[in-house]
Amino acid sequence: MSQHNYTMKNKSSRWIKSGWDCQPVGLTFLLGLSFIFLTPTNSPAGAFRLPNQDPEAIARGDAEAATADNPSAIYYNPAGITQLTGQNVRVGLYVISPGEKYTSPSGVTATAKSDPEPVPQVYYVNTFTNMPISVGVGMYCPYGLSLDWGDNTPFNTVAEKGSLLYLSFNPVIAWKVCPTLSIGVGPTINYSKATVEQAIPLGSGQLKFDGDGVDYGFNAGILWQPHPMWSFGVNYRSATDIHYQGTASQTFGPPFPASTQTKASVKFPQFVVGGISFRPTPDWNFEFDLDWADWSSVKQIDFENTPFGTIPLTLDFKSSFMYEFGITRQLGRGYFASVGYIYNENSSPDANFTPLIPDAALQLGSLGFGRHGKNWDWAIAYHFGYNGGRTINNPPTAPDFPANGTYKTFNNAVDVAATFKF
Repeated sequence: MSQHNYTMKNKSSRWIKSGWDCQPVGLTFLLGLSFIFLTPTNSPAGAFRLPNQDPEAIARGDAEAATADNPSAIYYNPAGITQLTGQNVRVGLYVISPGEKYTSPSGVTATAKSDPEPVPQVYYVNTFTNMPISVGVGMYCPYGLSLDWGDNTPFNTVAEKGSLLYLSFNPVIAWKVCPTLSIGVGPTINYSKATVEQAIPLGSGQLKFDGDGVDYGFNAGILWQPHPMWSFGVNYRSATDIHYQGTASQTFGPPFPASTQTKASVKFPQFVVGGISFRPTPDWNFEFDLDWADWSSVKQIDFENTPFGTIPLTLDFKSSFMYEFGITRQLGRGYFASVGYIYNENSSPDANFTPLIPDAALQLGSLGFGRHGKNWDWAIAYHFGYNGGRTINNPPTAPDFPANGTYKTFNNAVDVAATFKF
């Protein structure tokens, strides 16, 4: 089979004829889509990043940049939407049950509240007939965090409760430059809301910050399929900087004010994902992705003009990689099954560890099942995240000394989604 005569079609995994001649055509189109349900979530890996945006990708260990063949490509690699035909609407729901446990050096234990938390995903794609242009729009949460340790831990003056909602509205346009090469790009309009609570040292009472903000960025992707057996993809997402405006309140009492108008800025890092997909036959797809996040740009969060003045939260994160691997097997009659694995490096140094973001090197395993049909598709996936124990042993002079101890992670999550085609 000559690489000059064939390329791989998306979902059906059939082999179809095509050529290498490129006929460039440009077109822009604006889309709108309402989003009605959003909630913060516990982040299972990568500080407060949430890379799990579709069950087909999750089942493959999020190794999706070089496949990207359903509407969630808007997140994983916007160039991939050129593989779709007609109009596609995909709606999904990701539900995670966080599992964070703490043991102090003296043996005191605590478990973070672990109620299941739902996170929705919505995508729409339209590929124009007889034109090499596809457009789409997605709404999803690429970052998220929600942990409630309660008010009776040894580190309650460092952290009691924190939540982060980050919602992205992401229109994209993609161009099939030639039958084997596509590019895609689109802006992101990002809304975020954050809440942080902690006990007040040397007294009774709590300090709470509550604020929100908006910022803008973009994501872009390239998908190259030089041969039916090989596909290469790259996805880039720009950094954003949310400037939160809100209120800081305290229950310690006079002489401090009960509440003040305050502000804080949080950096959300850029990241790059590169993937290679190998398809030895139409029934198998093996993919490996390398995902790099620039967490080193996240240095410190200053909560300004609180009732007690400026309160710094030093993080000094370090950049890290996720190593993602997935396998998909076509089972016939449109059914498929997938398994995946991720190793996620730790981004948080011991010296600046905070229980609000109990980052650790994680092992993540996943599996999933679904079907591609003529008028609609569906998929369901499960994954877990595990770390057997990260021990923090900072000196008594360290600001977060009360947080010393061992932190263990075991998260469980399920994602379901359906695509309607018309």
